[in-house]
Amino acid sequence: MSRQQGRIKAFFSNRWLVFVAAMWVQSVAGIGYLFGGISPVIKSSLNYNQRQLAMLSVAKNFGDSVGFVTGSLSAILPTWGALLVGAVQNFIGYGWVWLIVTGRLPHLPLFAMCVLIFIGTNGETYYNTASLVSCVQNFPKHRGPIVGILKGFAGLSGAILTQIYAMINIPDQAALIFMIAVGPAMVVIALMFFVRPVGGHRQIRASDASSFTFVFSVCLLLAAYLMGVLLLEDLTNISHDVTIVFTVILFILVLLPIVIPLKLHFSEDSKSLVDDRRLKEPLNEEADEKPIHTPELILSEVEDEKPREVDLLPASERRKRIAELQARLLNAAAKGAVRVKRSGPHRGEDFTLMQALIKADFWLIFFSLLLGSGSGVSVIDNLGQMSQSLGYDNTHIFVSMISIWNFLGRVGGGYFSEMVVSNYAYPRPVAIAIAQLVMAFGHFLLAMAWPGIMYVGTVLIGLGYGAHWAIVPATASELFGLKNFGALYNFITMANPAGSLLFSGLIASTLYDHEAEKQAQVYHPKTSSVRVIWHMFSSSLSTEKSLVCDGAVCFFLTLMIMSGLCIVAAILSMIVVYRTKVVYAHLYGKSRS
Repeated sequence: MSRQQGRIKAFFSNRWLVFVAAMWVQSVAGIGYLFGGISPVIKSSLNYNQRQLAMLSVAKNFGDSVGFVTGSLSAILPTWGALLVGAVQNFIGYGWVWLIVTGRLPHLPLFAMCVLIFIGTNGETYYNTASLVSCVQNFPKHRGPIVGILKGFAGLSGAILTQIYAMINIPDQAALIFMIAVGPAMVVIALMFFVRPVGGHRQIRASDASSFTFVFSVCLLLAAYLMGVLLLEDLTNISHDVTIVFTVILFILVLLPIVIPLKLHFSEDSKSLVDDRRLKEPLNEEADEKPIHTPELILSEVEDEKPREVDLLPASERRKRIAELQARLLNAAAKGAVRVKRSGPHRGEDFTLMQALIKADFWLIFFSLLLGSGSGVSVIDNLGQMSQSLGYDNTHIFVSMISIWNFLGRVGGGYFSEMVVSNYAYPRPVAIAIAQLVMAFGHFLLAMAWPGIMYVGTVLIGLGYGAHWAIVPATASELFGLKNFGALYNFITMANPAGSLLFSGLIASTLYDHEAEKQAQVYHPKTSSVRVIWHMFSSSLSTEKSLVCDGAVCFFLTLMIMSGLCIVAAILSMIVVYRTKVVYAHLYGKSRS
């Protein structure tokens, strides 16, 4: 009996079960991606104009990214507590919006509606933080794939929830708001006791590589299936029964990764007994996760003092030489010849948020993300207007495509960056730079507006944008530690709405309205340049008329600006690469070959 209880306990403490549960949480966590589906009913029910609806969208973007409270509470509350707080916020925020839209509660002022949207969407930051922190701690040697897969499911959740809503087939559009309020909260509450750190770094198995291969295969199959279903539903008129069958198959694909922990549990043999003992006994590899500590001095404090040729030695010899240097410095410090002074953590150790904020690497990563992901999310936000200005009637297909390629970018970015660090011990940000160059090319192609180029552009933008959210969190965890990863991650995500405000809220909307006014002959070409600039920034605040712009000129300058700034972002990423070569060589125990 006790043996059976031990097997059950071991199953529920399996890090792969935690990972699968986190995937399911993330598959309903992308609440913000459904705003485009609920905005029409909000606009019509509350009699909002486009500017007021845009304010709700800004509140949604900040709710999706602002996680200071999330990071602080995640450090205090248990993981299940953080998930519960997120579920309550999700339910209250969007539940209240549903009651207002359906007339069950009186209308609130626009500011109050923005607060409700912010609260409801902010709940997903708890889902993201709890899932990422738990799984990165459980898989410290596979941070890239873990972050990529989890963030990928979050990006794909909009398509998953939309397909579920299509199966329910409720004609009332407000029902989608109710589903957003109730559905994710129910799933998260059901899984909140499964997602937690379980000492996964002690559960390393030889089958881990094949397990990751299986998960990646499921991800690719899921993306291909959703793409096919979306195209079929968009181009043909299928029956509701067929939609139900499609959704059931989708459920099966989402649930399929549970095969991994079940297989590990039921195929236990003499080899797995060794793995079970690893749950109780520390591994030698665990010591490699952090730099070597001594009472007053740690390895990173002598990084700048050691001879450069030490970096060229094999990992074991390099650690031995550095340990000897530490011993000599400590001996000298004991005799008073050297005064050891500790000024704070060094890269690769655990930082607090305040300690990270004074580091150049942190801000280089932040601004690189702001320029890269900010330009990407601006394309996503304006994809409808872009496609309409180029003469495409069906904008839905591009929105669906970029969502799926966003998912593949997150999964592929995590996999590729993990190959870079594990095979070559080279800094992970080099993968960010490559993604940003891909986005720069994508922006350029969209600016050219050649026939059919929208399809290619959405692929490149989706891949590049998605890759950011697999690579950047993993990089932050490596350079600034896991202890306060929740707070660090939630601060870095602020780059996304900041970039959206810069590119979409200021540059794209201003230039679009300016070109639309010219086409409508509102703009006077003989006006002085100063008055032109003033008119560009003030006209949207002084007119209620919604103007439409046609042609490539509507977004040409915006896209060219974003293309150039993506190249700047890649340069910032390469600066981080140059500055962190030694750190990654130490963390992954190899010299670049």
